[in-house]
Amino acid sequence: MKTKRFFTLFFVLIMVLSLVPTAAAAEEGDAPTLPEPPEINCQAALLVDYNTGFVLYSKNEHQEMYPASLTKIMTALLVLEAVDNGQLSLTDELTASRSAMTTGLDEEGSTANIQVGEVMTVEEYLTCMLVVSANEACNVLAEAVSGSVDAFVDAMNEKAAELGCENTHFVNPTGLHDSQHYTSAWDLYLITCAAMEYSDFMRICDTGTARIPATNLSEERVLHTTNYLIDGWRSLGYRNADAHGIKTGSTDAAGHCLVSSAEKGSLHFVSVVLGGERVTLEDGEIRTYSFYDTNQLFDWALDNFSYQTIILESEDIQEVPVELSDTDHVTVHPAEDTEALLPSGLSPEDLERSVEIPETVEAPVTAGQKLGTLTLSYDDVVYATVDLLASFDVEANPLQALLRNIQNFFQQTAVRVVSVLVILLVILVVVWRVFFHRQRRYGRRPIHRRRNSYRGRRR
Repeated sequence: MKTKRFFTLFFVLIMVLSLVPTAAAAEEGDAPTLPEPPEINCQAALLVDYNTGFVLYSKNEHQEMYPASLTKIMTALLVLEAVDNGQLSLTDELTASRSAMTTGLDEEGSTANIQVGEVMTVEEYLTCMLVVSANEACNVLAEAVSGSVDAFVDAMNEKAAELGCENTHFVNPTGLHDSQHYTSAWDLYLITCAAMEYSDFMRICDTGTARIPATNLSEERVLHTTNYLIDGWRSLGYRNADAHGIKTGSTDAAGHCLVSSAEKGSLHFVSVVLGGERVTLEDGEIRTYSFYDTNQLFDWALDNFSYQTIILESEDIQEVPVELSDTDHVTVHPAEDTEALLPSGLSPEDLERSVEIPETVEAPVTAGQKLGTLTLSYDDVVYATVDLLASFDVEANPLQALLRNIQNFFQQTAVRVVSVLVILLVILVVVWRVFFHRQRRYGRRPIHRRRNSYRGRRR
């Protein structure tokens, strides 16, 4: 009998243990399966949702890197600001000065073969700068905006600081290599977003082929973009119908760099890649990783992310206790219906909710008053933070409010100090009066007057 019991218990134990991994596996299977990002070869990369600022992918995004001709995005931004404030017009004619044609330029750098004394409009110089990355066009525009290239560079650094760029320092408006000329993927994203606010910027930098009319010193120019994502004239295999703009850059020190954007339906992304290589693969393909990695990021994002409503304004989130009122609580709701960009496989129900709200609030409370925040996240990634508002008015009880005001009044540091001083003064007065009174009663010796014992003669 004992042997049978032993074997029975043994087999039961084996069955129980065999079920444990199955249960664990089932529990793990309930977790959402999120899309894996592509392998990026560039030294630094960033992919951001332009609509919300949500970061989908980042790699060394704050590392100081050489930007090469991506610098020209900042140059274009300052020129378009000058146009916007009336200092310049896109149709203003500018003459290329000798100093603009010689200051800090490299004979092997990108050019549109602009000559000293040549006259073109501001828009035509911008087109030369953004489409074929003409360095001399940068200097002409810089002088038109700030009077000199050096003064313009100062303005570039001031603008970078204004935008919140913490890892950026410019030395020239072209991007030609200098050890003190650097930025980061994140800073370039900030600069690009500022430039994208101007419709003329995207219109020009999204141009595949541009024609510059004949000038006083040149026949008509036909310019083909250096951006293989929007035009395959220079190189096949990278054309992307969803890509728009923005700017290429390359030097030996910087490698191959690219800032681009992609739009499809309601989706709109901005990407930055820095420090890409150009390699020859075993099959003979020449691959430029700035374009290749950008396409990988865009395809991954467009195929695997979508906007979903993750919280409704009408939803009651929590009750908050209320003090100083006959009503003991107030409910809070989100300030608005909130959408977020979620990866495929992740639903709003999967998001973790974190509420930050005081333990209690004091009446009066007004409907719509902000009382806290709600954060929705998954796996340490925050997808949205929304304000929590009071759902209805809560009136204060006058007597309770009066008592609390009196209590708060006497809890003030200044009032406490004055109260202590008054109490000490009262104590001192009492002690003094008691001491003085004792002196009057007991401290003085009585004066004994001698009676006159002399009796004179009676007459």
